[in-house]
Amino acid sequence: MPDMSDSCCHCDATTPPAHHSARYRRVLWAALLINAAMFAVEIAAGLRASSVSLLADAVDFFGDAANYGIALVVLGMSLRWRAGAALFKGLVMGAFGLFVLGRAWWSASAGIVPEPLTMGAIGTLALAANVAVAVMLYAWRDGDANMRSVWLCSRNDAIGNLAVMAAALGVFGSGSAWPDLAVAAVMGLLALSAARTVIGQARSELRLVVASA
Repeated sequence: MPDMSDSCCHCDATTPPAHHSARYRRVLWAALLINAAMFAVEIAAGLRASSVSLLADAVDFFGDAANYGIALVVLGMSLRWRAGAALFKGLVMGAFGLFVLGRAWWSASAGIVPEPLTMGAIGTLALAANVAVAVMLYAWRDGDANMRSVWLCSRNDAIGNLAVMAAALGVFGSGSAWPDLAVAAVMGLLALSAARTVIGQARSELRLVVASA
């Protein structure tokens, strides 16, 4: 699994501004629509299957759709605005992580066992969607904090989908909810780690803006 706490990449003068690329804007729109559609699919499937990991992934899809929308809004703005947007998105990612951990704890207390076939089928569909988005965004993975946060969201989602599929196998084989709860907890921690990375780079860029003012 990739190290989510790796050092942040920083742009230099040779990094082409993302807002100069019409292709990047089209990719963000496509990513927004894909994530919004998958949010609706996974919310319905997660409730039907009583799966915390699917619900966690659904909330993540919703957060990503909002993040892509924010990225589109600030795409042509100054570094101060882009870094501020990245800081906000990092805080949202952290809140998502805390929500998932809390939901996993609640479900463990309730003792509900999810339905594994639905988990596996929807996890496979979500993986296909996230891999497609990650491939589209790969060329912009080393941009500023705002661009990097978009890439990290997509990478994390693909990893999370593989984990959901593994949880479905675990629930099917054991008849226990613990594989689902364990994956949900890992997804929550992954979100917190990614949030730390994005917030750290955004704060560095904001300090750079203040120093150059």
